[in-house]
Amino acid sequence: MISRRGFLTIAMLAAGLTGGLVSTSHAAEPPNILLVIADDMGLDASPCYPESSVKPTMPNLEALCREGVVFDNFYATPMCSSTRATIMTGRYGFRTGVGSAVGRRSGGLPLDETTLFQFLDRYAPVKYAHAVIGKWHLSSADNGGNEHPELAGVGTYSGVIEGTVEDYYAWPRTRDGDTEMVDGYITSVLTDDAIDWIDWIDAQGDKPWFLWLAHVAPHLPLHLPPDDLVSTASLDGSRQSMRSQPLDYYFAALEALDAEMGRLLDSIPASVRANTIVFFIGDNGTPNRTIQAPFQRRRAKASLYEGGIHVPMIVAGKDVTRHGQREEALVNSTDLFATIASLAGIEGSAVPWPQDSISFASLLKPGGSSPRTFAYSELFGSPGGQTGNRMNQSEGVAIRDGRWKYMDTAGNGEQLFDLASDPYEQDDLLAGVSLSAEASTALDRLRDQVEKLHDSR
Repeated sequence: MISRRGFLTIAMLAAGLTGGLVSTSHAAEPPNILLVIADDMGLDASPCYPESSVKPTMPNLEALCREGVVFDNFYATPMCSSTRATIMTGRYGFRTGVGSAVGRRSGGLPLDETTLFQFLDRYAPVKYAHAVIGKWHLSSADNGGNEHPELAGVGTYSGVIEGTVEDYYAWPRTRDGDTEMVDGYITSVLTDDAIDWIDWIDAQGDKPWFLWLAHVAPHLPLHLPPDDLVSTASLDGSRQSMRSQPLDYYFAALEALDAEMGRLLDSIPASVRANTIVFFIGDNGTPNRTIQAPFQRRRAKASLYEGGIHVPMIVAGKDVTRHGQREEALVNSTDLFATIASLAGIEGSAVPWPQDSISFASLLKPGGSSPRTFAYSELFGSPGGQTGNRMNQSEGVAIRDGRWKYMDTAGNGEQLFDLASDPYEQDDLLAGVSLSAEASTALDRLRDQVEKLHDSR
């Protein structure tokens, strides 16, 4: 296992910064940007949302909710790779080819896509230092493999290239294209790496930074985190206990994530933290084994129903002047690209903005608004080319406006829901005898929007 000091040395050598470290004052602008991604965390697992009656203990996330804005209508894709690709490119999956979880036999994010990191390098008026620490899950053997993050423009990468780990305490960490096994609880080690990287950048004193911190937690396998990171004392880590109490272990992973997020935030000097904006998101819905009512097991992760794509997002810190407020505007995961870029100072019509990304930065201040009129999601290309499984039956598209949601999937065909009166999709209006004039108009409008999107590829 490489020591934390060793990580700093590797990062400095990679960047060509081996001179003496100096401490300087921090400019007020532009902000540092921290994006924290929880893997497989739906609304039912977030303490900031009303869905479900049982929540994990996450005081640090709740503090962010009180300090910033809770977004009530943030939509991702049903799977981790496809959501990451939308954030990375600001483009829907039908444009990039990433529509599901990247596997050994399914393609990763093409290297001719312009990533958020490359966009910052080219257009930000002040050069940003940037890194990805944690889960990548965007590369395959035939498009860069372990070197994919660097080829995609990431300044520093340290984490898990593939989708998940078999053991949270022994796992493969990739750096500079090389992989070694690490003995250590992954949520804590990734946090150590994040703290070290921020310390290193802060010591340079001349750059703002963007850190994409993608935790593996609470993704399977179920496990027992270290005792000092969880509040549930009754868990013993046995297989029998995990079989009988899967939700408790899922919550334990989230509690550990929250504790380590608090350690990370507390490690940032007050002057740096004051100039840092924090985004916290879930990448897709909760897995069916641990999802809670009002969502259903067959309408969880890997589905285009609300339980699979309607996920938490909280934003707090620098440039957020709405405190403890909720926002109902529709936001797509693609929109993180334009929002982060605009916060970094990129502006103007001459910049080649990705066509599917709309900045929601104005919503972080009172009186802001967003021009987005619909949220879109999709699922296609089952991992490894599998056929006949549940995911193939779930493949299709989903789109919603402020009230209506239209879906067209392989398993259920076309469906229409009135989310204003039926937020958890119990009543498919297309299964009835006839539609009201209002519902019929909405159906035509949403069908047309999907067609226009796909015609613009």
